[in-house]
Amino acid sequence: MTATRSSRPPATARPMIAVIGASRADAALEAAAEAVGAGVARGGAVLVCGGLGGVMAAACRGAKDAGGTTVGLLPGEDRRAGNPWLDVAIPTGLGEGRNLLVVRSADALIAVGGGWGTLSEIALACRTGRPVVGLRTWALQPPDGSDSPIVSVDEPADAVAVALRLAGDAATFSGRNV
Repeated sequence: MTATRSSRPPATARPMIAVIGASRADAALEAAAEAVGAGVARGGAVLVCGGLGGVMAAACRGAKDAGGTTVGLLPGEDRRAGNPWLDVAIPTGLGEGRNLLVVRSADALIAVGGGWGTLSEIALACRTGRPVVGLRTWALQPPDGSDSPIVSVDEPADAVAVALRLAGDAATFSGRNV
């Protein structure tokens, strides 16, 4: 049997964009996350998330509707707990500790709304040098008075465009220890 090649580049050659946000979101945030997911897919990137509901499910739904690939790093041990729009559901058994895996797997992150878990992912991204684009999310001011590490935007399309550009810049990322 001869293997056939996909018209898409291999996953290792495609940027990985994490979409982070609250597991429970209102309709407006879900619509924004769905538009972000669709944009990530149209941009040729793999969408990575925590794999559950709310912003994560909406982003995955948008990505799948646009023909994209989705990966969910689940907090528990049951891959069936992932949202139905995941192509790959990875049960980590790490609880909130899986947030570090989401951050480390991404070339850039898009935060859509969010609560404390999202804030922890933003902090981990800043600590590890991953760029963060914010859409209706936390506004951070470092205590030293420097500029916010989050690139804030007002529209889903802008979030995707900035994240894809920053992900390309991250291709030369060498990493720092947390």
